[in-house]
Amino acid sequence: MTTMDKFTEEISHFIGFFHISLENARAREAYTEFAFTKLEGEVEKLPVHTSDFGAPFDLLGFEPDFGYRSPAPGHWHVPTKLADAQLMPANGTIGYEIDEPTLPETFRDAFGSPMKTVLSVSPEIEAPGSIVNHFSQAIALSDDDYFGVGGHGLAFNPELIDDAAVLKGFEEASALSPLGDLARPGTSEDMISVIKTVIEQLEDAPADNDAVQLRISSKSIDGTYVNGELVEEAPKIEDYHSFDEDETEDGEDGESGASNTWISEDGTVAIEVAVEVTTGGNTLINNVVLQNFWTGATVTLVAEDHIEVNAIIQINALWDSDSITSAVTNLTQDAAGNELFNIATFDHLDTANGETPDASGDGGYPAFWVVTEIHGDLMIVNWLEQIIFMSDDDVGILSSSGVTTSVIAGDNFGVNHASVFELGFSYDLIIIGGSIFDANIIHQMNILFDNDLVGATADFQTSGEGSFSSSGNLLWNQARIGTIGDADRFETLTQEQIDTLESFADGEGNIAPDLLSDPAFAGLQGLRVLSISGDLINLQYIRQTNILGDSDQIALAMDAIAPHLDASWSIETGSNTLVNNATIIDLDSVGKTYIGGDQYSQETLFQAELISAHADFSNPNPDALINEAVLFLDDSMLDQDDYPPASDASCMPSEYDGHTGDGVNSMIGH
Repeated sequence: MTTMDKFTEEISHFIGFFHISLENARAREAYTEFAFTKLEGEVEKLPVHTSDFGAPFDLLGFEPDFGYRSPAPGHWHVPTKLADAQLMPANGTIGYEIDEPTLPETFRDAFGSPMKTVLSVSPEIEAPGSIVNHFSQAIALSDDDYFGVGGHGLAFNPELIDDAAVLKGFEEASALSPLGDLARPGTSEDMISVIKTVIEQLEDAPADNDAVQLRISSKSIDGTYVNGELVEEAPKIEDYHSFDEDETEDGEDGESGASNTWISEDGTVAIEVAVEVTTGGNTLINNVVLQNFWTGATVTLVAEDHIEVNAIIQINALWDSDSITSAVTNLTQDAAGNELFNIATFDHLDTANGETPDASGDGGYPAFWVVTEIHGDLMIVNWLEQIIFMSDDDVGILSSSGVTTSVIAGDNFGVNHASVFELGFSYDLIIIGGSIFDANIIHQMNILFDNDLVGATADFQTSGEGSFSSSGNLLWNQARIGTIGDADRFETLTQEQIDTLESFADGEGNIAPDLLSDPAFAGLQGLRVLSISGDLINLQYIRQTNILGDSDQIALAMDAIAPHLDASWSIETGSNTLVNNATIIDLDSVGKTYIGGDQYSQETLFQAELISAHADFSNPNPDALINEAVLFLDDSMLDQDDYPPASDASCMPSEYDGHTGDGVNSMIGH
C-alpha cells in the first residue's frame, strides 16, 4: 500500500467530489425527461380471479381422548352402518348382508342379483406362538494366593482352608428358604408341575425362626419392604457402594501422581517405609431385567382354572468372625461394619382410568371379529439361573524392608447380566379352553465367609501409623415384581361367555351378541380374537446366588537384618460386595379375566438374614496360631539328602511353603 503525500491526497478528494456532482446532475436531467413523457393509449387492467370457498363441517373442538378407529377390513366399501349389518361369521371370515347394490357392475353377474348380496373377506392376524428361554450363567474363580514379602527369613505354613466350610454354610442358608431346588422344566406338563410345587412348598414351609426377618403370604402384596419393614422409598445402592474405578490423579505416563519419595534435608532421597496389603475387596454381581408382554387382552375368558403365584425369596448369610493380633491395636481401626439389605417391591399397575367407555355415536359396539387359533398350549417361559462361586482364601507373611510394599491378593470382579424384553401381540379378546398358570418367582441368596486371621510373630513390633479393616462387607438383595391389575380383576363367567366358549370348543367360533356389547369393547368396530384350545402357561423364574469364601490368614513379622520399627501398615481383609438385582415386569392382562373353574392367587415375600458369631478357629489367640505355623530357615535345612518325612513339619526344607494355592508372591517396591 502506497501512502500519498498531503497535496496529492487533497487533489484526489477534489476530483472525486467533482465526479459525484457531475453524475448527480446527469441523473436529474434524465429523470425530468422521463417523468413528463406521456404514455399513449389505455393500459388494460390485469384480471382478478376469485374462487368460491365453503366450510360445510363444523369443528367440534379438541378431543384429548379420541383414538383412531380403523374401518372394517374388506376389499370394497360397505356403506351400511356396521351396527345395522347382519353378521354371518364362519371361522374367522367376516360376512355382511348388504341391502343396497354397492358392488361394481363387473361383479354383479358373478354374485347374481345385487339385492341381498353377500360379501366375504378373510383378513389374517398373526398368532403369538410359544416362547421358552433357558438362561444359565455361572462364574467360578479360585484365587487362593500365597505370598511372602520382606527379609523375614520365615516360611508361613498354616492349616489350609478349603471350600468345605463355605459349602456347609450354603446348605445352612439354603435350609432357611421355603423353596427347594426346582428342576428346569422341559414340557408343558413339567412347567405346570413346577408351578404347583412352588405353591405347595410356600404353603408348607416350616415355622419362622430367629433368622427370618419377614414372611408374608396373601392374595396381594403392595409396597416396598426393606429387611422386613415396610418403607416409603427403597434405598439406593449408590449410597453404599461405588462401582467406579478408583479416582486417582494420574500423570502423563498413567502412573499415580502421588509419590512415595522425597528429598530430605541432607539432600539424600528418602523413601516412604510402608506395607500395604489387600486380600479382600471382591465384587460379585448378578443382574437380571425381564420384561414380558408377549400376549394380553382387554377381556380374557378361561374355561377352567386360573392359578397365579408371585414370590420373592431373599436370604443374606454372613460369617465374619475375625481373630486379630493385639500388635496392630495402635493402627487406626476402620469402624465400618457389615451392611446387609433385603429389598423387595410388589407393584400392581391399575389400567382402569375410572371412565366408562362411550358406545354412542357411529362407533357403537363391534359387529365383526377376526380369530387366530392355537391348537394346544401356549407357553411363555423364561428360566434364568445365575451363580457366582469365588474362593479368595489368601495366606501371606509380611515384613517391612525399608521400602513401600504393596500386595493386592483380592480385588476380583465377577458379573452375570441378562436383559430380556419380549413384546408380542395384543388382542381384544382371548378365549382359553383350558386353564391359566401364571407364576413370577425371584429367589436370591448371598453367602459370605470372611473369617480372617491376622497374627504376629513373637518379635513383631511397630511404632508407625496405619490402618486396619477386616469387615465393611456389603450384601445386597433387591427384587421387584410388577404386574397389571390386582386380585379383584377376576370374575365368574356369565352365560353368554359360557356359550361363546362352547361355540369355540365345537369349532363354530361364534361370539354371543351380549358379549359383543361388553363395555370394554365400546367404540371398537371389530374384535381381534385369540383362541387357545389348551392351557396358557406363563412362568418367569429367576434364581441368583453369590457364594464367596474370603477367609485370609496373614502373619506380620520383622525384617531379619534391618527391622524398621517406624514402618506404617495398611491391612484390609474385608470390604467385599455381593449384589443380586432382579426385576420382572409381567404385563399378561390389561383388563378383566372371567373364570369358569377355581381361581387361586398367592403372593409371598420371604426375607431372612443369617449372621454367625462363632469363630471357626480352635485357638482364639491369633499370635499363637501364627507362631505354630512359622518355620525358621537356616542352611542346615537345605540339604536335599536329609529330608525328613512330610509329617515332620518342623524340619521342612526352605523350598516347601506348605500351600497349594497360587504362588503369587505379589510385591511391588517403589
